[in-house]
Amino acid sequence: MKKIGVFLLCLCMCILPVKAETLNLAPNSGAMILMEASTRQVINGVNEQEKMYPASTTKIMSMILLFEAINSKKISFDDMVTTSAYAASMGGSQIYLEENEQMSVHDMFKSVAIGSANDCIVALGEYIAGTNDEFVKMMNEKAKELKLVNTHFANATGLHDDNHYTCALDLATMAAYLIEIGGDKLLETTSTVETYVREDTDKKFWLVNTNKLLNAYSGIDGLKTGYTKEAGYCLVATAQRDGLRLIGVVLKEPTPKQRNSEIAQVLDYGFNLYESRYVYHQGDLVTTLEVNDSEIKETSLYAKHDITYISKKGEAYEPSYNIRILKNQAPLFTNETVAMLDLHSEDGKVQSYDLVILEDIPKLKFSQKVIRDFQKMWQ
Repeated sequence: MKKIGVFLLCLCMCILPVKAETLNLAPNSGAMILMEASTRQVINGVNEQEKMYPASTTKIMSMILLFEAINSKKISFDDMVTTSAYAASMGGSQIYLEENEQMSVHDMFKSVAIGSANDCIVALGEYIAGTNDEFVKMMNEKAKELKLVNTHFANATGLHDDNHYTCALDLATMAAYLIEIGGDKLLETTSTVETYVREDTDKKFWLVNTNKLLNAYSGIDGLKTGYTKEAGYCLVATAQRDGLRLIGVVLKEPTPKQRNSEIAQVLDYGFNLYESRYVYHQGDLVTTLEVNDSEIKETSLYAKHDITYISKKGEAYEPSYNIRILKNQAPLFTNETVAMLDLHSEDGKVQSYDLVILEDIPKLKFSQKVIRDFQKMWQ
């Protein structure tokens, strides 16, 4: 075990990068990408930064803003949303909300995630941001914050607009972030094959998931389909097997059958050739931290979450990482994040993981400081 203080501890290991080979994956698509979700490491891609129309995969960004509002307690799933005339007027996929109809955030979210309801996502956007235009502005601001490379939104739905576009890389990045903040609540919903809203009314509406791979591909639990004439058939899919979560994106497929077949091929490639490995498991002791201004001079740092990386099966591959101290001045508190472990990939990307302490560390009292300083004078 190595002691560290405010200086940077670098533990350098051999790096053998995961490289995307030139393969004929998803040959009928306009663009394709395969990404590992937790590190956002790109395994393979074709035309992944090319500007494309996203259709309803747009709603991944819309749901990001929804979950951020919920996680920050700005709104809750139990809130009741009143439908505006504008939201009720949306075409395309919808549950036929009527002007002034009220529905819970939870049921509107279900309608978006499962049935791709345009009326519901507009109503939710207005509820979060005040107006539809302000919500779209928030979407574009979030795109900048996520450092998306080729994205601009003109609406919350994905209905066609020449100035509404993204790319496969950006959609995979959005999906990874949505999975991170949405967690089980998101994936429990996006993996639901069918359910109802307005169940106890005479306007009961049957929601059937537009992602037909849910019954056909092992481990799949999301995420979002899309179709317009201009965009073609699109799919952002995520699946998990043996601790490895992958995100696959195909855009501008000619038919839904080819979309589903080729996204399965993309995911199969990832699961067949790659695996997830642990640097540390959740709760593992990582190192120790020297503490200032406390009787406790040293404490242990633990991994708050699993710290993982991916590599090709059968290959020796270990990443490099460094530990970055955020705070070593008492008082410190149980489960407080006081350092980060930065895991480096060959392409220069860094994935950061929280390191926490498992004890309260009180600050020296004034009398203790006086005694300490007096003792130092006579040493």
